[in-house]
Amino acid sequence: MADVNVKINGKDYTVPAGSTILEAARAAGINIPTLCYLKEINAIGACRICVVEVKGARSLVAACVYPVNEGMEIFTNSPKVIESRKMTLELLLSNHRKDCLSCVRSGNCELQKLCHDYGIEDEYAFKGAENKYDIDASASHMRRDNTKCILCRRCVAVCEKNQGAAVIGANDRGFDTNIGCAFEYPLGNVACISCGQCITACPTGALYERDDTQKFVDAVNDPEKIVLVQTAPAVRVGLGEEFGYPIGSIVTGKMVSAIRALGADKVFDTNFGADLTIMEEANEFIDRYKNNDNLPMITSCSPGWVKYCEHYYPEMIPHLSTCKSPQGMFGATAKTYYAEKMGIDPKNIFVASVMPCTAKKFEAERLDHTAVEGLPDIDVVITVRELARMIKKAGILFNMLPDGEFDSPFGLGSGAGTIFGATGGVMEAALRTAYETLTGEELEKLEFNEVRGTEGIKEATYTIAGNEIRVAVCSGTANAGKLLDMVKSGEKQYDFIEVMACPGGCVNGGGQPIQHASVRNNYDIKAMRAAGLYEDDRNLPVRKSHENPDIKAVYAEYFGKPNSHKAHEVLHTGYTPRKKY
Repeated sequence: MADVNVKINGKDYTVPAGSTILEAARAAGINIPTLCYLKEINAIGACRICVVEVKGARSLVAACVYPVNEGMEIFTNSPKVIESRKMTLELLLSNHRKDCLSCVRSGNCELQKLCHDYGIEDEYAFKGAENKYDIDASASHMRRDNTKCILCRRCVAVCEKNQGAAVIGANDRGFDTNIGCAFEYPLGNVACISCGQCITACPTGALYERDDTQKFVDAVNDPEKIVLVQTAPAVRVGLGEEFGYPIGSIVTGKMVSAIRALGADKVFDTNFGADLTIMEEANEFIDRYKNNDNLPMITSCSPGWVKYCEHYYPEMIPHLSTCKSPQGMFGATAKTYYAEKMGIDPKNIFVASVMPCTAKKFEAERLDHTAVEGLPDIDVVITVRELARMIKKAGILFNMLPDGEFDSPFGLGSGAGTIFGATGGVMEAALRTAYETLTGEELEKLEFNEVRGTEGIKEATYTIAGNEIRVAVCSGTANAGKLLDMVKSGEKQYDFIEVMACPGGCVNGGGQPIQHASVRNNYDIKAMRAAGLYEDDRNLPVRKSHENPDIKAVYAEYFGKPNSHKAHEVLHTGYTPRKKY
């Protein structure tokens, strides 16, 4: 495509034809502020924060949707532009609950930053009626506070385009417009999949995860409770962002030390649970493949995906692996094998999970996740953001902590377990074990590069022990829907499918640190975090689940072998068809 010549703020630039003014300005190193815009997801020109002046135009134009053309002259910060943006911010604030000091997004709110940058005073220009809304606390994973909503519709776009759920949208009109579910149903009463992608897309404090930190604090202060904390693979490459580390930094040691400083009795690695999942899942796949039973088999470690399947594709439930997720397997093993091994009454074991995922909160409440009758496998789920808030509140100087180590016997996880946090990681981990189990030979090269990367849908065929294994990997449940439709129609045939609810996998989960839209629009955050996990995999002493000595021990001492009767009682589960509407 040919380039065009434009003038921005009096300087000449050459930019690709077809660019919007916003894209052209950013390519020239000029930042135009935005609120509603998210690259490739939401470009609707609704918020009017990105308006600029174009010579010859009758009025200011929205830079996020206005295309450049040859010879265009653009002014991004003229007095007229600045005044317009200030007025827009004042209008937004006129119908906005301004409890910024105690808001969960204080210091990381895009509206707050813009008001600071543009010098909005305490005495606002526009005062009048304000909409009042009750907080929607019906969902198990999040809260909606529409008194802080600015109607940017970023949450709506993510829910529809990335997740394929589309359970929220704009209700009413004019001043009464609000974001909610159809017919004003509570979020907990619709086919929400609990992924939390709307939370990470929201620029303000209108959406946030259910805060469960007090449950953790209460357990730590209960002398009868033994508090076991597990941390998911993606946490180690996300948590550092809350403390100023570059995106994708591996902060495993400091994370362990911080959790121990918060009062945990033991800190374990969910990588162990991931390795346990691979042992069960890889062997389950081998059995299904040999018997041609409910193929393709589809992974079940992403609770947002499982809930999506239950709501939108219940006919595919028989294809789901019966394995619990790594979180669930860890909790179930802790309250059975570990309790027995350590001589602890299971009711005194409190399992807390630190997860990059809000759907894990929903998963922890599933009635079929109870290896010990009357006790949940997981007692509380804390997101990465909640953990960061607890660390800060406790006065723990994260950056100054020495590197701690996970406790035994669940402290050792393989590289296969750590890459679970990236899309394609579960598939790759399973293939490492399935290959060596079926062939009896050692893999010369552990990387299955065809299933790596952040593309929404990937596919490959591998020859293992003379058998052609057709695999597919997808992330973002909208992509899952596309893939399943192709499978159902016969257009595609696979033997094994990995699905992650969140685009890019757990590294981009709904409980991860929230990055400003300007970062999201210019950097592939999910790829940067995934790179940290692949680096961790390369550096770990054990890189295959079946070679983890802690895994070998738990089978030798308790489960016997993968997919044994005992393993099915503790580590496997079932699923429930749910209403779509």
